[in-house]
This record gives sequence, C-alpha cells and structure tokens, in this order.
Amino acid sequence: MKYSSSTPPAPPEWMKVRLKFATEAPTTAADVREKVTGSGLHTVCEEASCPNLGHCWSRGTATFLVMGDRCTRRCGFCDISTARPLPLDPTEPLRLAETVRSMKLRHVVITSVDRDELPDCGSTHFAACITETKRLNPETSVEVLMPDFKAKPESLQRIFDAAPHIINHNIETVPSLYREICPQSNYAHSLEVLRRSAEAGFMAKTGLILGLGETIDEVKEVIADARTAGVKLLTIGQYLQPTSDHAPLKAYIAPETFEELKSFALKQGFVYVEAGPLVRSSYHAGDALDFLLQADGKPADLTEKT
Repeated sequence: MKYSSSTPPAPPEWMKVRLKFATEAPTTAADVREKVTGSGLHTVCEEASCPNLGHCWSRGTATFLVMGDRCTRRCGFCDISTARPLPLDPTEPLRLAETVRSMKLRHVVITSVDRDELPDCGSTHFAACITETKRLNPETSVEVLMPDFKAKPESLQRIFDAAPHIINHNIETVPSLYREICPQSNYAHSLEVLRRSAEAGFMAKTGLILGLGETIDEVKEVIADARTAGVKLLTIGQYLQPTSDHAPLKAYIAPETFEELKSFALKQGFVYVEAGPLVRSSYHAGDALDFLLQADGKPADLTEKT
C-alpha cells in the first residue's frame, strides 16, 4: 500500500530522547552485536529499527527474529522488509538456543516475521525454536511475540505444546485502521489468538502503538476487548514513522495520555501495564515476569506452564 506524503509533526520535548549505550552495564551493546552477528541470527531490534536498541543491547538483552528477515505481510507501521521469503533454516532453533546460552540471558523474547506462504504459517518451526531454547536454557524464561498464524487452532496448539512462559501477540491498532495500516491482518483473528492463549492457561500479553489517527475512545475499546479475551499484560507506545514510504505519523501522544490509558487498563483488570512514548512490546520484557513472580503467590496460569 502506498501512503500519501505529508510533513510529520515536529517532535515535542518529551520525544527528544538521546539514546545511548549504558557504559556501566556489565554486557555492552557491542558484545551483544558480536554474538548475534556470529550466530547468523536476526533481531527485531535491528530489523524493525527499534528506538530502544542501544538501551536494551547495553543491558545484554535482545529480541530474536526467527524464520528469516522477509515478511509476507506489508504493515504500514513496520520497517521489516516485505519480500518473497527464503526457505526456513532447520539449524536455526539450535543456533538460537546456543546463542541465548552464550549470552546468559535470564529472559528471552522470540518473535518472527509472518510466513503466510507456508501451510502451517511457520508454527512448527517457531515451536521448535521455543523447545530448543528451553532445553538448553532451563533457567531462562521464554516469551514469544508471535504472529496470528491465521488463528488456525492446530498452529496455535503447536505453540501451546512448546509451553513458553508468556505468549504475546500484538493487536497493534484500532479496528477502524486495520484496512489502512495492516490490511492482511484481522482484528478478530488477533483477539481469537489471545483468547485461546489465555484459555490454554498462558499469561497472555498484547501491545498497541498510538499516533496513527486513532481516537482515545477507540483505544479504550480495544483495551476492554483485550481484557475480555483474557489478556493480563499490556504495552502501549508511540508510533514512529520509519520512512516516508510508511504510514504517516498523525500525532505525538502526550505522556499524560499514556498515564490515563495505563490507569484505565489497570482498572479493567490488567495486572501489568507499560505505557509511554518509547515503550515497545519487548522493552523491559523481563520486568513483567519479575513483577508477577514477586507478587504474593506465583500466578497459576504462569507456573503451570513452566
């Protein structure tokens, strides 16, 4: 989809953040880059031009992108390339697990491109990545940020059988913008993925990006829908337009609006909410798990799958 060119709004003061490597961190961003490059793996940190790359990598954490770096869908907000994908690499699950072990990660996020051209949408391969990572890293908690797999029950069951600790699937935006922003995705499918994940006993998580033209009332309706589906963890962040070929940035959302939405979500029954201009679905991902495990009693729908 081609978007009409327009001059984006000037960034307000709260968005003028200097992203830098934290030199006091025990693992430097350069160390992470070396390990990832040496493994031949991809990270969504780089492929999606995440604004928090320096911060997270300097802390020795990364979100791994499996099943290649070419996506079969063209979402207006995403900087991952859309192209004919290459064949899946059967060595990737083991290489991923070994890289996680070499980095000594306590919490790892595994995400992927969409592979709609495959009969199982890549769910078998994705599940193998989870299984191998858990096998070689029994002390590491595993979070997945997965595609919708077209909401096929058999594909979702493969992920459930692999038993990650947290299942994240991002709704991304409000229903009225789906046709424009993510035309190959389906709002009902996303809610179904989240509902099935919660009903299967997993801690379900989702994320939204703001500034694409949605209204706050629409965002609150999505938050309510997600909670009804059983979602307990939520991230809300600011959309940043990667290039002029992507969906235009319509507005910067004020910090107080993020606070309003966080308060609303907590009142709806979410147990953990990250909301702010630079929040991304994998930003401080391990903090949510720490929060849950430090609460009074470990949540049954998390520990039953560990």
